[in-house]
Amino acid sequence: MSDYDLVIANGLAATATDTFRADIGIRDGRIVAIAEELEGGARTIDATAKLVLPGGIESHCHIAQESASGIMTSDDYYTGSVSAAFGGNTTFIPFAAQHRGQTIADVLKTYDDRAAPKSVIDYSYHLIVSDPTEAVLKEELPAAFERGITSFKVFLTYDLLKVEDEQMLDILTVAREHGALTMVHAENNALIKWMSARLMDKDYSAPKYHAVSHPRAAEVEAINRGIALAGFVDAPLLIVHVSTEGGARAIADARREGLKIYGETCPQYLFLTSEDMDRPGAEGAKFCCSPPLRDTETQDVLWRYLQTGGLQLYSSDHAPYRYDETGKLVHSKDPTFKQVANGLPGIEMRAPLLFSEGVRTGRISLNQFVSLTATNAAKMFGLHPQKGTIAVGADADLAIWDPDETRTVTAGGLHDNMDYTPFEGLEVTGWPVTMISRGRVIVEGGELLADAGQGTFLKRAPHEPAGLSGRTPPELDPAQSFGAKIV
Repeated sequence: MSDYDLVIANGLAATATDTFRADIGIRDGRIVAIAEELEGGARTIDATAKLVLPGGIESHCHIAQESASGIMTSDDYYTGSVSAAFGGNTTFIPFAAQHRGQTIADVLKTYDDRAAPKSVIDYSYHLIVSDPTEAVLKEELPAAFERGITSFKVFLTYDLLKVEDEQMLDILTVAREHGALTMVHAENNALIKWMSARLMDKDYSAPKYHAVSHPRAAEVEAINRGIALAGFVDAPLLIVHVSTEGGARAIADARREGLKIYGETCPQYLFLTSEDMDRPGAEGAKFCCSPPLRDTETQDVLWRYLQTGGLQLYSSDHAPYRYDETGKLVHSKDPTFKQVANGLPGIEMRAPLLFSEGVRTGRISLNQFVSLTATNAAKMFGLHPQKGTIAVGADADLAIWDPDETRTVTAGGLHDNMDYTPFEGLEVTGWPVTMISRGRVIVEGGELLADAGQGTFLKRAPHEPAGLSGRTPPELDPAQSFGAKIV
């Protein structure tokens, strides 16, 4: 009888803190041994000249999800998870979106039915909360937290989704009481509507004007407002898809003050600019996302915040809408910027782009790469140390990378259910060539070896804002507010 079900031999392993040469022994889906040399594997994979990294955790993606206007994303839990796996991921956390009038229980039942029979990798959900009724706040969200769904997202923009500041305070307070993490899409709704109306009045309606309709000031104001509200009730808050220098700086400043604030950015803000939207006809619609693409100067700034830890997450915000009547062109073959479904595909390219332009160029270290693609998300979303690291006792979720393999990105070479990629033609060096999920090889030699439904739902632990002390304002401190206990 073999000592191990699988041994990964002769590779250079890396975690968020260490890089070392070691063999890794796997049994019953878990890492059980890390040593200079291991024998006795029922199967041994020779990882000579390869990197052995924790499987990536894609913590921001939209899979089998209807938009507020009823448009379904093109990827279901099969194509989405397959694409994620080929891109170096062994876990993903898509959104389960509540639309107004829905109960949280009904939402989760819908997404369970969509995910369980199809996902080839392990998964959880973030809730999207758009209708924070008293029942949702007092009963339904706590029930979801008990089930291990310990994060949810709210919007400060979009008329059909946005919450008011008073609702935001209620939501943040409930999250704090139950150890949950609130995520926020932070843009000022009034400013976007004001800009959009004036652009349309002057017939600046082509898709490229989407970049103008969501000004930087809209993001910066909303991020600062979100930080102020979360800081007031001492609740953790993750600002997603940060696209501006002012937004990133506000997050870094808040963290220096000890507030429980986190920031995320995405590949589109590092590798694309608003110039990519300036295309003939409706082609610019392929690059419409919110917040919109910015410029090369902002790219440099966002890289700096990733390098120095000012932004802690790097996620794809994979929101796949095909360039046809089911997606980008659902309202018209020649849509205005207000008619275009917002979102870009990118789940498969997230990690390879960061490796190629981050690690290979020396912008970030290999250990920072592991942090940004796996470990930070595992810690933030209650999955560490089960996920996101290489350690005895952890799930055997591993990505074997060839650091020298060079590929040219094409839509036909990816595995999502899309008809284009915004990264078409980019050349990347470094690619995940073998993927292992809980000890089972799921991608090897360019082939998928996993079955639909093989992934399992992950019950996540409460959020732990380690290292961030927070603070209580005088008005919420009974010792300074005449004994009043507000929260």
